Amino acid sequence: MSEGTMQRAAEREQPVRRDQREQRVKGLHRFLVCAAVVPVMLIATGCSSDSGSDDGAGDGAQTSASVSASASPSPTVQAAVYKSLPQPCKVLSKETLEDLVPKAKSGKEGSSDDASTRGSCSWSSLDNNGVKGSQFRWLNVSLLRFDSDVTRGSGDKLAREHYETQVQDARSVSGAKNVKSEPVAGVGDEATAVRYDLKKKEGSFKQETVVARVENVVVMLDYNGAGLAGEKTPSADTLNKLAQKAAKEAVAAVTKANGSGGGSAGTPSSTPSKSASKTPSKSPSADASKAASGSPSPSASKKS
Repeated sequence: MSEGTMQRAAEREQPVRRDQREQRVKGLHRFLVCAAVVPVMLIATGCSSDSGSDDGAGDGAQTSASVSASASPSPTVQAAVYKSLPQPCKVLSKETLEDLVPKAKSGKEGSSDDASTRGSCSWSSLDNNGVKGSQFRWLNVSLLRFDSDVTRGSGDKLAREHYETQVQDARSVSGAKNVKSEPVAGVGDEATAVRYDLKKKEGSFKQETVVARVENVVVMLDYNGAGLAGEKTPSADTLNKLAQKAAKEAVAAVTKANGSGGGSAGTPSSTPSKSASKTPSKSPSADASKAASGSPSPSASKKS
């Protein structure tokens, strides 16, 4: 092949080679551009995924906190209305005591570990007529106040429960005969009078018990009488009327001791007030230990 022919062949090959190089350069450029784009997309996707994960965790934590807060609300209870009790031996007027226990000189106050939650007072009277016999009377007033407690309930609720228990106890005294009970109007929020006959060695006793509730306080009045050494038995109706009168007066004394408003009813409390941890003892019936002569001393026919 001549030199001229080889030169012309080489010149024809040069454009072809340039085109091939340019194509390879363009291909490499596209590869590099694509390679650069992939990490950017991965980074963008990763950031988007992380952001969503964080938001979900935050929402979950907030939801959990909300559920916990709603699952354990602060305990509340209706506050007790009455905060104190009157002196038990001063709940009845002198005139009332003269009607019920005319020969009583003074009342005997019962022991109490907390005078603001419980108290009692008793009076005994013996009208000795010598050979004509004697009239014996015995009177006891007991007071119990309930404070509100978040675990046990409001003072009003606890007082209602105790009131019902005391009424039932009065109706079921061992040895009682001719038991009768009736509601008493105008005495506190609710009141019940229970009467019965009780035979003792000293004579036949007529028992009158009035249980009353005013707000968170329960008042229990026991009154009985007997004719001794041949004296006639007192009238049950008369004793009942006197007992109801005295119970109404005792309830009024509780209200007065706490002021006309009685207290702060309707105020919720998140902490329990001090509650009466003991239930009051049952008021005893009278028991004349001596018959016609001497002064009879009352003893409990119910547990005190």
